[in-house]
Amino acid sequence: MRTPHRIDTHHPDDRSEQPHNPYDELGALDDGPLEATPLQDFLGEDAEQRDEQEPEWSPPDHRRGGRRRKNRFAGLPLAVKAVVGLVVLASFAALGDRWAVLYAEHKAADTLKDRLDLAAAPEVEIGGFPFLTQLADKRLESVKVTVPDVAADRVSLAKVSATAHDVRLNADGLTSVRGADVPRFDGDVMLSFEDLNRELGASQVTFTGEGRDRVRARGTLPVAGHNLKLRAEARIQRQGERGIATEIGGMRLDIGDLATYRPGKRASEGLHLTPKASADLARETQKAKALLSVPAIVQRMGVPEATVNEALADDGKLAELTGSPRFARQAERLNLIDLALNNPEVLKRLGLDPDLLGELSGLTRPVLADRLALAFELPKPEQGDVQLEDVRVEEDGIRVRLSGSGLSVGG
Repeated sequence: MRTPHRIDTHHPDDRSEQPHNPYDELGALDDGPLEATPLQDFLGEDAEQRDEQEPEWSPPDHRRGGRRRKNRFAGLPLAVKAVVGLVVLASFAALGDRWAVLYAEHKAADTLKDRLDLAAAPEVEIGGFPFLTQLADKRLESVKVTVPDVAADRVSLAKVSATAHDVRLNADGLTSVRGADVPRFDGDVMLSFEDLNRELGASQVTFTGEGRDRVRARGTLPVAGHNLKLRAEARIQRQGERGIATEIGGMRLDIGDLATYRPGKRASEGLHLTPKASADLARETQKAKALLSVPAIVQRMGVPEATVNEALADDGKLAELTGSPRFARQAERLNLIDLALNNPEVLKRLGLDPDLLGELSGLTRPVLADRLALAFELPKPEQGDVQLEDVRVEEDGIRVRLSGSGLSVGG
């Protein structure tokens, strides 16, 4: 068996018995502590030259082109600068002038509301520019005033719009206007069909334009508990210098398909059977006999008495009589209104209500025309003059052109 070899870790020249430490050899290489050396010595002469060449630090300027813009404006010609300044001043002057106009319009609207006793302040628009120059001269080029819903008899005018020209002010300044004189003005009045339909709606009648000077009325009219179909036409025309008159014509009330009432005393007016009702007499024996049983009716129709007696005794003769075109025309011409009181039972058999006929007799042409009248008259001013120039029917209503002169507002 082989004996293990022992490795000797001691140096051959080491006479010490203590073990060898490798860090001791590193410590022997140390030359001693470092001495304090200036930064300039460490960096060398190149650092000193760099310090002398580099400028002193200053904060960065982030305003891009600021110095350039300032220089550009400074370099503009004096004339251009003057123009820019004038434009700026003119803008401020125009703004101030418009503010003064708005203030004056507001004050004028409040004054007119109080003096004319209006429910709401009107719209006032002062024309011309500049306003302050006109105010200093105490003369306005034009003033437009629009007043909605002015009372006029039975209805309200939808809109009154007037423009005053060359208005002369009685004032000491913007806030001390005491009054104004209006040498002349022009405008128009609008009487809308919408207002007419609403304010005269108790009769459930609607108005629409028909041509330049005509208004058509259609609807229903309650009479003795019956809603009768109404038709009429109104012709619009000027009356005098400040008024509008309406001539009602073509008035007609339909009692279903049975009869038609036209107020008046002429032969074509009164209460008449419709063509359909007259033709139905040939098929409705009881109604025909009821009609022929009244001597006054037979006499007015011009039917011979012998022919009537034969028809009442023989249904065939009755159908022959009532079925003839001549009898239908005679029945249509018969005015039943004056027979209503003396023959109520006969009229009942025809389907007519005696109470309705009694009330229709009092519904004369003037009474019915008054219900449909669209007339009105402009109030006369205390000073000056106002007159109507033209009346025209349009799609939305009746438009009236007016003019005036010599008006005065305030003191």
